[in-house]
Amino acid sequence: MTYRRIVSTAWVILCLGLLLGSLAQAGQCSQETAAGKYGFTLTGWLILPTGAVPAAAVGQASVDTKGNVTGTEARSVGGGYADESLSGILSVNSDCTGSMTLNFYEGGQLVRTSVLSIVFVDNQRELRMVQKSLTLPNGTPLPVVITVNAKRIKAED
Repeated sequence: MTYRRIVSTAWVILCLGLLLGSLAQAGQCSQETAAGKYGFTLTGWLILPTGAVPAAAVGQASVDTKGNVTGTEARSVGGGYADESLSGILSVNSDCTGSMTLNFYEGGQLVRTSVLSIVFVDNQRELRMVQKSLTLPNGTPLPVVITVNAKRIKAED
């Protein structure tokens, strides 16, 4: 074999190995591998009858191996600030997509329920979300355009 042929063959083997390795990692997401502590930012808009109102938040959330979520959030909606707690459930599919349903509380009182569509990226070190729905405690749905980016701070022990 010539030197060029050896290098070409080695290059093809390396590329196939990388491709097969990435395919083997695809579909590896689960409730258990999602467990950990995350820091997040939220930005977007609530669509009220009077017009769009900006919303932003930062917070931390912990996810256990069964998908239970707990955390805190500091949020501003239209300039009105509040500290909130949150709890809910995360469902993870093997293709690293899923959903999350969260209840938000101020002073122990439910203020809203949010449902989010999610996707894990970067080997489950980051999480991207878009809010599907926001429902007030009285059952009233509120249209929103909100995205959330989260990064893993710590894996579950």
